[in-house]
Amino acid sequence: MSLCGHVADADDLVQMACERAMKRSDLWTPGTRLDSWMFTMMRNLWVSELRSRRVRTGQGQIDAAESDELATHVGAAEILQGNQIAALIRSLPEGLAATLLLVSVEGYSYQEAADVLDIPIGTVMSRMSKARQVMRDRLAQAGGVTAQ
Repeated sequence: MSLCGHVADADDLVQMACERAMKRSDLWTPGTRLDSWMFTMMRNLWVSELRSRRVRTGQGQIDAAESDELATHVGAAEILQGNQIAALIRSLPEGLAATLLLVSVEGYSYQEAADVLDIPIGTVMSRMSKARQVMRDRLAQAGGVTAQ
């Protein structure tokens, strides 16, 4: 759900990832984190799906960082503060948003997020710091909620 934002898309994505994992199970190294391998596969499948959708609608390929569909969407029942924060997360560059979602929303540790994203832990720490600062600044500019 954190990638797709819609239940139907998330269900389809999980199905595609499970099928791919079964077909390519020989690529997984026993003893490594299966959830990291699966998340990476799902993220790659979702980016490919977004590109395919753009091509099918005649819009061509887009950069994943420019896609609003990679961010989570807040339901109608959410309060204004939730809508504001969700919009700010969607406006972050992909690397910052993915790191922020993995750590803050999905509950991954910095090391786990580094493994999932296949980047050094220092990069995760830097991205989290930058994402928090950007969120704090944008919230202050909007005169809305204050970030902790």
